[in-house]
Amino acid sequence: MNSEKGLTSAPNSAKNNLLQRRDFLSGAATLAGVSLVGGAGSSPLEPVANAAPPPEPAPPSMTPTVERKLARWQDQRWLLDAVIATVGPEWDQGRLGGLAGIPGGAADAASLRARIHKFNDISREFARSAVRREREARQLEKDGRTVAARETYFLAAHLYAGAQWPIFENTPDNLLLNDKKNECYAKYIQFADHEIRRVEIPFGAPGKTLPGYLHLPPNHTGRVPCVWSISGLDSNKEGGAAIYGDGLRERGIATLALEGPGQNECSIRGIHLTQTNWDDAGKVVLDWLRSQKEIDPDKIALRGASLGTYLGTRVASVDSRLKGAALQAMALEPTMFTAFHMGSPSFKLRFLYYTGLENEAELDKFLESWTLRGIAEKVKCPYLIVGGEDDQLSPVEYGLQHMDMITAPKQMLLYEGALHSVSGAPSATNGPSTGSFVSDWFVDRFAGKSMQSKLMKVDAGGQIHEFKFEESRKALSVALLLQGGEGRNTTPEKPQQVQEP
Repeated sequence: MNSEKGLTSAPNSAKNNLLQRRDFLSGAATLAGVSLVGGAGSSPLEPVANAAPPPEPAPPSMTPTVERKLARWQDQRWLLDAVIATVGPEWDQGRLGGLAGIPGGAADAASLRARIHKFNDISREFARSAVRREREARQLEKDGRTVAARETYFLAAHLYAGAQWPIFENTPDNLLLNDKKNECYAKYIQFADHEIRRVEIPFGAPGKTLPGYLHLPPNHTGRVPCVWSISGLDSNKEGGAAIYGDGLRERGIATLALEGPGQNECSIRGIHLTQTNWDDAGKVVLDWLRSQKEIDPDKIALRGASLGTYLGTRVASVDSRLKGAALQAMALEPTMFTAFHMGSPSFKLRFLYYTGLENEAELDKFLESWTLRGIAEKVKCPYLIVGGEDDQLSPVEYGLQHMDMITAPKQMLLYEGALHSVSGAPSATNGPSTGSFVSDWFVDRFAGKSMQSKLMKVDAGGQIHEFKFEESRKALSVALLLQGGEGRNTTPEKPQQVQEP
């Protein structure tokens, strides 16, 4: 192992010493830090009793080869650390807000916000919190406090997922954190208040599978409707269903939270994103869902968030039996220029990891044909887009152009002044809850209710104004204000990202 060489071999030069030190930080030290997990016989990484305490976990780091794949990542790395030191760990998007919805998670979010001051802090500090929560969960389980153990294992799994996010390659750290995430989520499943099945759907080469979780509503009888939840660029299958109060489960609807080509565990398995393999995955996954004895094969729909709006549209285009596709937080700009050239460089570097391409030039060539033109026109099911008017990653104009290509019954719910995550504006505070709106929308689609095509604009006071799509220009803020739709509450609030669903 390189890290062992770094400890036992005398360096020949300062350069060699630096490389050996980086190898050590990327491997052995981090493994030692994660081995703090406690509980008798609970983990092969458990420290020996009475042994000297292991060192604190070092920051898992990507190899220089990966860091050098993206020019803007190198050029702006100093600025990125300065921004994180000033703004905090949510400089590019929300990654702490979702923790607040998990029992105990608000305290971890506050602690992480206080401890993270640069990019390399992120993985280490998330791992530190995850290790502590896993140790706590194991003790709760040992004490027979299974509800508290359930909540804490769920929280630990999400913290391990957060520790994985800044590692855009399959390092030993990433693989270990992925194993710990899966281990904690499996313990959550053991004590969950509803039935959850870990699923592996065969796809592509022999032996390759797409990993996910099928969440079934409590006390279900017979076959139930199901929504396939497609996550975004920085989300994961563990976030596909809430621990409590899940909007779909509360309405008797099952959720398949699955990672497809390129996403998280699929990249670890070498199943990378291509221009068309989500079309193929859509056919395979939907066939699998319709074969499950718990699922009503005639009541299946799609939900997608962020990059899932693009991927979900591709899936919807290949299946005419779907009852609907509800997609939130637009990622619909052809070539994704705004996100990848005007947003944080982390977006493009992570997308490069998703594709498995070797360099930025290959990725830029790949993105030249990244468009839904010719795909959107094939969608046959009822179609909903929920977005923010001031989406900083995919400008709203591209969303409106996209909706012009959809010929199926369609709706758009647009929040005045809101950001990519449909947050950060009075309209999002005062208007309808996106989670409830989308969940009820699915209920109507499964019930076979007809749907009128329309564009709905939520103003600062929370009021909804309806337009025809050919009048979409009238729905934008200035035009709406000139029509006298100022709303009830226009008190500005600080923009704040929330975790993608």
